[in-house]
Amino acid sequence: MEQNTYITITRQYGSGGKEVSKIVAEKLGLRCYDRKVVSLAAAEAGVSQNFDDALERSYNSPENCLGNLGDYAYERVPEHNRMYIEQAKVILAIAKKGSAVFLGRCADYILKEEANTYSFFICADEEFRQNRSKDHYGNMTLKELDKEDKNRKRYYAYYTGRQWGDPQNYDVVINTSHVSLETAADMIIQYIDLRQAAAKK
Repeated sequence: MEQNTYITITRQYGSGGKEVSKIVAEKLGLRCYDRKVVSLAAAEAGVSQNFDDALERSYNSPENCLGNLGDYAYERVPEHNRMYIEQAKVILAIAKKGSAVFLGRCADYILKEEANTYSFFICADEEFRQNRSKDHYGNMTLKELDKEDKNRKRYYAYYTGRQWGDPQNYDVVINTSHVSLETAADMIIQYIDLRQAAAKK
């Protein structure tokens, strides 16, 4: 795999995408960045050091337009926007250090101009998500799982202007209802290897 390869994984809640990202990172010997980005961004933005509070704030995306940030002093930028800005800075700074796996946080959009960035969307059928919830998400209902995804969709649309889950925004969409999480991770790695090998020809 090429140096400075960036793998971004976006996932439907309950699809096992978080585990897939960790498996990919372990197989490749890379760091996987997910909620750690929130902690680093919160410290830089000077907002609450309570992680749960910082995580909730990081998903804030009010309906009003962000506007032109260049017209405002940084301290006047709403806190939720500062969190996004700092998260983007953290992701770009991590990328400068070398290859990494990023889970969520609009990393696919933030890194889209970087060479060797590959983006994947992990989804699953309702039955799979509901069954997985029994063991991994405190037996959340499908409605509760979908509510989490709704927050992600709104957040993603607000900061990227794109539709979360739209296949056109990703290199590959993988449905984990039909393959194991291990196989999904292998598919991601194989896809990147094939793309990079083809680029050398």
